[in-house]
Amino acid sequence: MANDIHWILDDASLAEHCAAWQALPFVALDTEFMRVDTFYPIAGLLQVSGGDGAYLIDPLRISDWRPFAALLEAPGVVKVLHSCSEDLEVFLRLTGSLPAPLFDTQLAAGYLNLGFSMGYSRLVQALLDIELPKGETRSDWLQRPLSELQVRYAAEDVSHLVEVYRALMARLAPQKVEWILEDGAELVANLGREVVPEDAWRDAKLAWKLSRQQQAVLRALCAWREREARARNQPRNRILREHSLWPLARTQPDNLVALARIEDMHPKTVRQDGETLLQLIREAAALPPEQWPEALPEPLPIEASALLKKLRAVGQREGERLDIVPELMLRKKTLEALLKSGYPNGPYQLPDSLRGWRRELMGQALLDCLAAEGESA
Repeated sequence: MANDIHWILDDASLAEHCAAWQALPFVALDTEFMRVDTFYPIAGLLQVSGGDGAYLIDPLRISDWRPFAALLEAPGVVKVLHSCSEDLEVFLRLTGSLPAPLFDTQLAAGYLNLGFSMGYSRLVQALLDIELPKGETRSDWLQRPLSELQVRYAAEDVSHLVEVYRALMARLAPQKVEWILEDGAELVANLGREVVPEDAWRDAKLAWKLSRQQQAVLRALCAWREREARARNQPRNRILREHSLWPLARTQPDNLVALARIEDMHPKTVRQDGETLLQLIREAAALPPEQWPEALPEPLPIEASALLKKLRAVGQREGERLDIVPELMLRKKTLEALLKSGYPNGPYQLPDSLRGWRRELMGQALLDCLAAEGESA
């Protein structure tokens, strides 16, 4: 294995290899990074393989990422990764680009009904009958020099990924390959759409339970937290803890003593940002009603769960027919959005989140299921 490891330690060497990789049908990619107390991941190592050994790129030595960005965007080269959402963040942060077309081997395992959300070690074991060492996953990838174990672990990971891809491709029908690439494109599109800080409040727990005036305060707090996390490069919870957001918006404290009593409020937050938070709350609380956000819809009532189950069964039946794990068929959020469009009496509308092959194969069946339910009610 040691002879098959090639280091890329400068811009010229990276440009040369990226040009060569652009001629390949696919490249396997992996990253090692640190993200203990930062908002953004810090790249410690990038691994590439086209089947002729492992190329290890030291990101601490590279300053010009344009050739690598061009490789990521090359339409003729499939980029193969496993469970890649965090890797995508590393690429975006380093190069400003995202891989396309993207083939995620974890997704592919689901499309072959091997298992849902399969870990890489399990997939390598299942397809290649190789047991991977687990020791280095959590080690320090920013230290230099990297240990011999770290180097071997990183190189083997990407080399095996090539073999995993080949084994999967040998078993996948062309139709399913198309669907995997479609899902990959959606993953990339979602990550490429940066969350607008002013919209961050919509994902806050129990936000729908607040009044519109309280939601205006929550919106201001979440937007500030999001912007500060990015500006300071610190995790969101280091800026202001998740569990403090809702009680802050609901009770709207107006002094530091009341602020310090808020559930899960860190004393350091009160010391460092207490006055800022009080001002944010004051200003947002004083907004006129026309500047409050539109109220969030309430969750579906408990009685809707039986109907949700019937809709899920549409996906399960189709999954059995296609030999795809049921979890990949219809997302819960999509089914909830469909129900919310017309519950309880209809008419219902297919949500935008149901698209591509899923909409084509199951859209009408879902509407038929709801129509049949309406007739029998």
